[in-house]
Amino acid sequence: MIIGLDHVAIAVDDLDAAIRRLVEDLGLTLAGTEDVVSAQTRTAFFPLPGARIELIHPLDGKGPVAASLEKRGPGLHHLCLRTDDLDGDVARLAARGYRFTTDGPTRGAHGSRVIFLHPKSTGGVLIELVEGGDDHGHG
Repeated sequence: MIIGLDHVAIAVDDLDAAIRRLVEDLGLTLAGTEDVVSAQTRTAFFPLPGARIELIHPLDGKGPVAASLEKRGPGLHHLCLRTDDLDGDVARLAARGYRFTTDGPTRGAHGSRVIFLHPKSTGGVLIELVEGGDDHGHG
């Protein structure tokens, strides 16, 4: 079951500049960064009450975020919803005709399991479902 908003991910072409903007201009706290090799991204985490902002940048200029930046430029990349039953939600949504970007869940940041709903199934919004991992005090 979906239990809340986990994060909003923003694709950026200059991670250092984007981090400075959020920290210096908006006063947010950088909780750290992580290379998510399975997604070919370097991610910076900014916790907020109830959710967080994640800046995502392509690792080595490759992967789906690199393709997204090339096609659409920087900006909102996806919404991530936290679930307490990823396999159950995948089965339920697949039965309702939703498509996914992979055949099954993969490893995400903080040791979580994730899957993305294809934007053609969600009215144009890339939606990630996440289960497990460090929920940063929310969920």
